[in-house]
Amino acid sequence: MNKKLNHYKNILHGFFVSIATTIAEANTILPLIVSYFGGGAILIGFFSSLLRGAAILVQLYAAFYAQGYDHMQKYMRRVFLARFIAWFFIGLSIIVFGNDYPNITLFCIGFGLFVFSFSAGFGAIYFKETIAKIFTKDYRGKSMAIRQFFSGFGALLSGATAGYIIAIFEEPFSFGILFMVSSLLMGLGFIAFGTIEEPIKEKITKKEKSFKEFLKNAKLLLKGDEKLQIQVITFLLSYSYLFALPFIIVDASAKINLDGTAIASIITVQMIGAMFSNIIWGKLSTIGKNKLIANIIIILHIISISLAFFASNIYFYMFIFFLSGAAMDGYRLASTNLLINISAEEKRPVYSAIQSNITSFGIFFSILGGFILHFTSYTFLYSFTIAMLVIAFVYSLKLSEE
Repeated sequence: MNKKLNHYKNILHGFFVSIATTIAEANTILPLIVSYFGGGAILIGFFSSLLRGAAILVQLYAAFYAQGYDHMQKYMRRVFLARFIAWFFIGLSIIVFGNDYPNITLFCIGFGLFVFSFSAGFGAIYFKETIAKIFTKDYRGKSMAIRQFFSGFGALLSGATAGYIIAIFEEPFSFGILFMVSSLLMGLGFIAFGTIEEPIKEKITKKEKSFKEFLKNAKLLLKGDEKLQIQVITFLLSYSYLFALPFIIVDASAKINLDGTAIASIITVQMIGAMFSNIIWGKLSTIGKNKLIANIIIILHIISISLAFFASNIYFYMFIFFLSGAAMDGYRLASTNLLINISAEEKRPVYSAIQSNITSFGIFFSILGGFILHFTSYTFLYSFTIAMLVIAFVYSLKLSEE
């Protein structure tokens, strides 16, 4: 365990995948792309959820099989191939259909996002299991924090480049080029993680005779573990920021001039927040303070959504996305480490799938946010979001480190 080469490959994977996916960042660029092709608030919410959320459909099914695997890499590589093809397909579709067939373009974007996210449902189980096997508890927090730091750096480079390309090239050609070029960079990250040296897992669980029986056992496992229950509720409600965040950039576009430079600035500060926050998250995680990380990230989201009430210039919005970037990276680190800490080795894939499947429904909060905004106002949407985050904070105080 804790081999340096695996550590470096973990970092490279995060770096290159972050460069690629930032060009369709769900709270900034993706809403602008969807809006360009005629999509309204509801479709923006749906696509933002689709990018993150199609994965939840298969994670329990993936865990059903993964609990009996003694290694993950063979299956991980298949996931990587599917994600690469889906991302490249989106860019190709935008260039081929573009302005001439906007509805077909939107359909292709949605289909590509679905395949990209759906395949990640399998990858999430394999990834967490691999990370748990190759790093010890203390080293894991360090490696993941450094990974997220360089992921933030990659996203910073990507965000600035994306804003520049959008500014100098005609739309929608610029959108298509961003996807196609970034898919090649994504492939480098997939190669890095796909060649990690993975130890054989000694404690594995015999797979149930049927998926129905597996679901029954998973339900009993959740029902009998209060720590898991508290964690699931906390991180589900922590996603409440998604009720409002994808629409803050749309609200901003109606108040201020959002040209390519402004978009690049917002994305840049968001990634700076994500990147440098990992210095703090890494130190806290290394000393076993993952619960404190969860407490802090919810507070940061409450502050960022509250600022949206008063935002009236680019600097306000830059600070909002700076805080949200810091909080999102803390979420990923805390939720993964807390889950691994409370789960037994042989049941780790099942614990991971239970938490991911339930909490990932929060990813669809942006769809509900789109409906809320459609029928009410930004003021009501922001107020509702803050109320839900306050409830999440109360539950986060009950989290367990072990």
